[in-house]
Amino acid sequence: MSYSTSAKVISSSTYSEPDMYYAEFPSTEQQRRYMFQGAIACLLVTSLILVTLAVS
Repeated sequence: MSYSTSAKVISSSTYSEPDMYYAEFPSTEQQRRYMFQGAIACLLVTSLILVTLAVS
């Protein structure tokens, strides 16, 4: 493989880093949604396992 080392390529590879910030704890509404999504995911996985056991 050949690589280009022209000044244009080097200057285009520079970037500015985004500002850092701390994550905030999820609100109670978001926590409820996460629990609901987790319950749906568990039901989906359980139903898929049961279907595969029933079919085999």
